[in-house]
Amino acid sequence: MAANEYYMPTDWRVKGDIRDVYEICADFKGYQRWWAEVYLNIEDAGKDEETHGEVFAILSKGKLPYKLRWKSCKTAENAPHSISLKAEGDLAGRGTWTFEQDGEYVNARFDWYVNAEKPLLKYLSPMLKPVFRSNHYWAMARGREGLEREMERRRNAGISAGRK
Repeated sequence: MAANEYYMPTDWRVKGDIRDVYEICADFKGYQRWWAEVYLNIEDAGKDEETHGEVFAILSKGKLPYKLRWKSCKTAENAPHSISLKAEGDLAGRGTWTFEQDGEYVNARFDWYVNAEKPLLKYLSPMLKPVFRSNHYWAMARGREGLEREMERRRNAGISAGRK
């Protein structure tokens, strides 16, 4: 594994229906609303030549004082069970969300295989990989908290997948 190469799996357990969790996580532009501590800006960036899916230009950050500029698009969907995506820019690689209903909870897993291509991260990865990894997990924890708030907001508003 190259020094700037990362595999970072994340598991979330959230109260709710799999269709709602899937719908929220599949709406990349919505991340800026419910995961605002990390996703600072998300804009349409055209269509992907390979998948013909929507591409989003993303400005994100973690706890550390740097920002990441990257693009992402979906490469596969199997609603409401999985979403795969690819990334390019400061982060380059692929990720897959998987969702499983478990009683009144949804187990969500994100498998992130990414290379840090931002020069600062790329060159400091040999020494600071644990720090950069910790920064990623801080960001993912903010995502779980944001998803829980979004699920609560939907419950309070009577919003459910298929009924808006």
